[in-house]
Amino acid sequence: MTTATVVGGGPNGLAAAVALARAGVRVTVLEADTEIGGGTRTVEDIVPGLLHDRCAATHPMAVGSPFLAGLDLERYGLSWRTPDIDCVHPLEDGRAGVLHRSVERTAAGLGRDGDRWKLLFGRPSERYDALAEDILYPLLHLPRHPLTLARFGAPTPLPASALARAFRTREARALFGGVAAHAFRPLHLPMTSAIGMGILTAGHRHGWPVAAGGSHAITLALAALLADLGGKIETGVRVSTHTQLPTADITMFDLAPEAVAELLGDRLPARIAHAYRNFRRGPGAFKVDFAVAEGVPWTNPKARRAGTVHLGGPYAEIAAAERDTHAGRLPERPFVLIGQQYLADPQRSVGNIHPVWAYAHVPHGYTGDATEAIIARIEQFAPGFRDRVIGRSVRTTTELATYNPNFTGGDIMTGSKDIRQLVFGPRITLSPYSVGVPGMYICSAATPPGPGAHGMCGANAADRALRDLGR
Repeated sequence: MTTATVVGGGPNGLAAAVALARAGVRVTVLEADTEIGGGTRTVEDIVPGLLHDRCAATHPMAVGSPFLAGLDLERYGLSWRTPDIDCVHPLEDGRAGVLHRSVERTAAGLGRDGDRWKLLFGRPSERYDALAEDILYPLLHLPRHPLTLARFGAPTPLPASALARAFRTREARALFGGVAAHAFRPLHLPMTSAIGMGILTAGHRHGWPVAAGGSHAITLALAALLADLGGKIETGVRVSTHTQLPTADITMFDLAPEAVAELLGDRLPARIAHAYRNFRRGPGAFKVDFAVAEGVPWTNPKARRAGTVHLGGPYAEIAAAERDTHAGRLPERPFVLIGQQYLADPQRSVGNIHPVWAYAHVPHGYTGDATEAIIARIEQFAPGFRDRVIGRSVRTTTELATYNPNFTGGDIMTGSKDIRQLVFGPRITLSPYSVGVPGMYICSAATPPGPGAHGMCGANAADRALRDLGR
């Protein structure tokens, strides 16, 4: 019987394991931590019963994932919950860019930019399920839906700054810029539109949902399915060198490229080892979870109904903050993301105490304390927030890397999404999952299509492995 070992039990490692097990492979997952899940773990850190997502929280790409959608994970307890409003980007004058699942409703709130928003996102979002069959795979492949991909892809090489200039209202520019900033890249650089457009198009098709009970519900569902398929998971098993690897026909690494190079040592071909060791990292995240009595007192009433709130100010301020962060400076007003998952999933709260999820973009490996900067940013748009906080839990860039070693320097994207790494992954190749050692593959978020709880990196790597075996 064909056997496989998966090193790393994050969402991509579990996805790879499930994909292999469905093909009849006997799979064992080895996870160094005592708990599986990687970036999809949920904890009670501040108040008993109050549920905080540790990293991944909102899942517009996962809910429409071609792989996850085909697994019937609802049988294993996974269900999605969507807030009234997906995202709000407030401005200091009281106005805001407001993102709804509906393209029409979003456009209606953007005034004279409404028609442009519909032109940009209307047809691609209608065709997103077909589009996902191309954009959630390596970019360099024979497209399944070439016309749909071409229509969507035409603006994606542009810098976000160029695409933002197509909008005339402050609300539309800020709304687009805030989503584009998810790329953790200076917005004047080429292809910074790509990630923002992907998230927005997916959201207009499926919304920005959360997993009921916390993001760990995704992990638990995948693990339960794997068990039903005969797969095994062993926690507390740290693999530091290739001599510790069990003999297997297939070995998958849900690890950062640097870790794969360290683990395999001289078994890697020199050119691949060089690429993995020189893998480029991006800025970091500084994470703070809050326990908040009565919720955040946003000045803008729509922000009180939004699952996600982007605190970046007008477009120019977002762009300046991302430039500073990339250059190694903490901006005076950093870009801050707020998650109010409890609005869609009330079971995360305890009475009138609600979990509020937040992180700021900070320089890679930032060693300072950005907690006050995050609170000040929230206070800017929600005066009195500080007085409602009854507890908080902080994770610095160093602590994020300890929590998940793939997040070196707080880089929750698992690598800079510059042009080369966005297109090719850890090295320039048409086979981004192969590590140059027969039977061994990398399946982490460093590979296409990149970060998120969609599981497509793992599914794609498993497909590559099975094809290499002639299956």
